[in-house]
Amino acid sequence: MPSPAEREASAARNIYAFGITSFLNDVATEMAYWVLPAFLATLGAGPAQLGLIEGIAESVASFSQLFSGYLADRIERRKPVVVAGYFIANAVKPLLAVVTAWPQILLIRFSDRLSKGFRAAPRDVMVAESVPKNRLGSAYGLIQSMDSAGAIAGPLIALMMLSRFGIRSVFWAAGVPGALCVLVAWAVIRETKGRGKDSDTSGAEKLHAQENSKIISPALKSSGVKLPASFYLVLIAVTLFSLGNSSDMFLALRAQSVGIRVALAPLLGLVFNITYTLASWPAGWFSDHVSRRLVASVGYVIFAAVYFVFGRAPSALAIWIAMAVYGFYYALTQPVLKALVVQSVGEQVRGRALGIYFFVTSFATLAASLITGELWKLYGAKIPFYFSAALALAAVALLQCGRRDL
Repeated sequence: MPSPAEREASAARNIYAFGITSFLNDVATEMAYWVLPAFLATLGAGPAQLGLIEGIAESVASFSQLFSGYLADRIERRKPVVVAGYFIANAVKPLLAVVTAWPQILLIRFSDRLSKGFRAAPRDVMVAESVPKNRLGSAYGLIQSMDSAGAIAGPLIALMMLSRFGIRSVFWAAGVPGALCVLVAWAVIRETKGRGKDSDTSGAEKLHAQENSKIISPALKSSGVKLPASFYLVLIAVTLFSLGNSSDMFLALRAQSVGIRVALAPLLGLVFNITYTLASWPAGWFSDHVSRRLVASVGYVIFAAVYFVFGRAPSALAIWIAMAVYGFYYALTQPVLKALVVQSVGEQVRGRALGIYFFVTSFATLAASLITGELWKLYGAKIPFYFSAALALAAVALLQCGRRDL
C-alpha cells in the first residue's frame, strides 16, 4: 500500500499532468478553430452554416458526455478512455487542411467533439478523486488556467503563420501540439479509481467504504444513489443560461462585421484568453472559500454585459475591451461550476452528475448556436446578443435560489 505522502505526490502529479495535456490540446484547438469562420467564408459558407456546424458538433458532444458520465462510475480504468479521447480529437484537426467544402468541416468537428465528450467526465472524476472537496475549485481552476494558457499560445502561433503561410498551414501545424498532448496523457497520467480523498470523511467511514468496495461493484454502488435536488436546481439554471451561450465563433463573426479584420480573429481569442488564464486559478481558489453559486453568478452577469456590448457594437475599441472582460466570465464559471456539481453529489455518482451536466448544457448549446444563426439571418446581428444577455440574467436569479452552503 502506498504511504499518504506517496498518494499525495501521485495526486499532485495527476493534476499537473491534466494541466499540461489541457494546455497542449488547447494550443492545437485554438490554432485551428479561431480561423475557422474566415476559412468557411473562403468556401462560400456563412453564419447559417457556422451555426449548423457548431450546433451539430455540440449535440454529439452532449450525447457522448452523458454516456461517458455513467461509464466513469462503472469502469475500473478511466485512463484509456481519456487518452483515446485526446488521440481522436488531435488526429482529425490536421485534416482541415485538405477539405474543399463545408460539410467536410462538419464531419471533422463531429469527430472532435465526440471524442471530447467521451473523455470529459472520466477526466473530471479523476481530478475530483485526486483532491479533497475543499480544494476542488483550486484543482479545476489550475487545469483551466493551463487550458486557457494554451488558448493564448494557439492564436499567437496561428497569427504568425497566417501572414506567412496561409490558413491551411495552420491546420497542419496544429497536429504538433496535438501529438504531444496524447503522449503526455499516455505516459504521465495515473489511475485514481478508489482513491477518493474527501477531507470531510472520517477514517472509520473511509475504512467502511473500502471494505464495501471489495464486494460491491462500481455499477451497483452508483445505480441506487439518487441525485439531490440541489444538483437539479443548478442544472436548470445552467441550462437556461446555455440556451443563450452560442459558439464563440459568433463573437469572431460579429467582430468582423464591425470592421475588425479577418487576420486579427486569432488575436481576439488571445485577448480574452489572457484574462481567462490569469483569473481561472484565483477564481477556483476563491470559490473554495466562499459560495460557489455566488462566484458563478458574477460570471453570468459579466457574460450578460459583454453580450450587450457586442449587440450594440458601438466601436471596434468597445469590442476589444469586451473580449478582454469576457475572460472573467469563463474564469468565474467553467472551473467553479464543475466544482459545484461535484460538491453537490455523492462520490459514487460524480460521473453520472457530470455526464448529465455536460449533456444538458451541451444540448442547450446546440439550440443556442442554431437559434443565434437563425436570429442573425432574420433580424440582424444585434438581436441574438441581446437575447443571450437576457437569459444570462435570468439564470443568475435561479442560481441564487439554491442551498447557501454551496
